Parts: sequence; C-alpha cells; structure tokens
Amino acid sequence: MNPTLARVLELLRLPHRGSATPLEAETFRRLRAFLEGEGYPVQTLPFKGVRSYGPELMGISLLLALAPLSPFFPLLGALAFFLYFSGHRPWGFLLDRFPSQNLLLWKGEGPRALLLLAHVDTAKTFFLYHPKRVSGFRRQFLLNALLAALAPFLALTPWAWAVGAYFLVQAGLLLHRERTAPYVEGGNDNGSGVAVATALFLEATPPPGFRLGLALTGCEEVGALGAKALLPHLPPGTLVLNLDNVGRGALFYAEGEGMLLYHPYRGPLLEAARTLEGARPLRYRLAYFDALPLAQRGFPCLTLIRLEGGVPPDWHWPTDTFARLDPGALEATLAYARALLARVFASGGGPFAGRPGSSPP
Repeated sequence: MNPTLARVLELLRLPHRGSATPLEAETFRRLRAFLEGEGYPVQTLPFKGVRSYGPELMGISLLLALAPLSPFFPLLGALAFFLYFSGHRPWGFLLDRFPSQNLLLWKGEGPRALLLLAHVDTAKTFFLYHPKRVSGFRRQFLLNALLAALAPFLALTPWAWAVGAYFLVQAGLLLHRERTAPYVEGGNDNGSGVAVATALFLEATPPPGFRLGLALTGCEEVGALGAKALLPHLPPGTLVLNLDNVGRGALFYAEGEGMLLYHPYRGPLLEAARTLEGARPLRYRLAYFDALPLAQRGFPCLTLIRLEGGVPPDWHWPTDTFARLDPGALEATLAYARALLARVFASGGGPFAGRPGSSPP
C-alpha cells in the first residue's frame, strides 16, 4: 500500500472517533502533528457541535407523536423534519455545546483554489444499518417523510392515534440507541477518505495560479457541522473534491445529493469525472455528505464514494473496521482522484475557478 495511506490509517486507529468526543479530539491532535511534521502550517478551526443526532430526531418524533392532541404539534414536527433533512438546524445554537474542530492547510500560490475534503468523525450505530435491513434505508426514510408531511392533516382524523404511536415508537428506539449503541470504528467511514485526501494533498504539486487545500472536518455525522463551520474560510469559487467511504466496493462520482431536495453539483471536477474511466455517475439520495452545505452555497463540488449493493459497505455498523478495508480500492481511488486533479489543473480550473484576487486565508 502507498506508505502515506498506511501511515494516516495507522494514526486513525482508535476505538472510535465519535463526533465531538475526546477521541475525535485525539485524532485531530495526531493528524495535526503528522501534517506539521511534513512541513505544513495547519490552521485549527474550532466550533461547537453535538455528539449524536439522536436527541434532535427524538424531539422531532415526539412532536409528531403528539398528533392526537392537536395539529399544531405535528405541524411543528413536520417543519423540523424537513428543515433537518434539508441541511438546516435553526435550533442548533441551543444544542451545540461540545468542542469539535476542522484542520485546514494550503500549498501553492495563485487566485484559484481546489480543496480536498474528508470528515474525520464516526457515527453511532442503529438497527436500521443492520446488513439485512440497510438496503431498505431509503424506503424507510421516504415513509417517515410521507408520514411527517401527512401528520398535521391526519391529526384531525381517527388515524391520529396510529400516527402518534408510530412516531412514539421511533422516539423510543432513538432513546435506546442513545443509551446503548456504540460508535463504530470507522475504517471505511471515513478513515478511507481521510487517508486518500491526505495522501493526495501531500504528493500533489499545484501548478502556477492554483492553491491546493486540505480540510479534515469534525461532526459530519451529526449534520455536516464541520463543513458549515468551514464556509467562512473558503474563497469564492473554491473547487471542492470530497472523499467519503472509499475503502471498499465499486467507485462512483456523485453528480449531486439531497435526501429531500436534490442539489446538483457543477463545475470542472464534475466535468473531468465525466471524461475519465474508472468511476460511474451517481445521484446520491441515501444520506448527506460534507459537500452538501458547500453545494447549497454555490461552491462547485464533486464527491467520490464506493458502494456495494447501493449502500456504503458496513455503513454505520460495528463491522466498519480498518481490517475490512481493501488496499486495492484505496490505491485505485487515489489514482482516480490524482487523474481528476491533473485534468482540472491542465484545464486551468474552468469557468468556476476562484475570482481574480481571491485567495485562501
């Protein structure tokens, strides 16, 4: 295996890297020391986050469960459901109280910027991610979305009790998850992406006119909070290549994403991916990436991901360990990402490159 890939994977080998936990902080300490040892000044960008999405989804479920009492509660619950799964958390300032961080570093000089992005944190498991159930994850989500949308109207009918019971059971399952479920080790999700992004950053030499960046983010698993905290630190027009779950399976490049509203990607990275062999196109609707808040704000993005049977291998399940990574898949992802960068650098960054005079901080 590429020695840098192997070295970064070794740095990430902890019991877990749960969002905004001490082990996430320890991982960032290791990565920062490694990158500074390679001679790069590293910015630490602190922010506050949550350690699990469970409490927020429990709150939404309980509002929907109150349908038998009044349409007002499920109306609030439906609104919160659609806000949350569209990437918005207006209540976040009440909950975000645990320290997390991003690491950001740059190399090269010039007005154009290309950023390699990968999240460091890992998630808690849940019964929906069981290998025998995970293929139905999208169907289950769409059922919940439909019932959430109908709940305010069903509150005025005899069906209110059935809807209330359904969401009350969900709240109970989420409470059980919070009390008992472990964080996963996260070899694939997303030790693989961190390793590939870091190796590519260290080996690549951006041409004149380009700066190449590396952003390693926290709290992706709880609402892409690290990517949102990263936004003020990126110059307009930064090209973003996100790497997530690239350690096993067939390689895809996402053309866009969105669990509810679909946000198409755009820009030179997407155009380059469409001309290269080695990855298939994908409209990603299963969950969200760190690229979502950036794409929502107009940054030209592309995400690389590997899937087996339509889902990431071992997704959010205890079997997501470093031992199950495929070295060949990691090497092939690195080679494909390397070709993407070469194609974009050769084209000069295309029409979506950073504005003249803009540069990373």
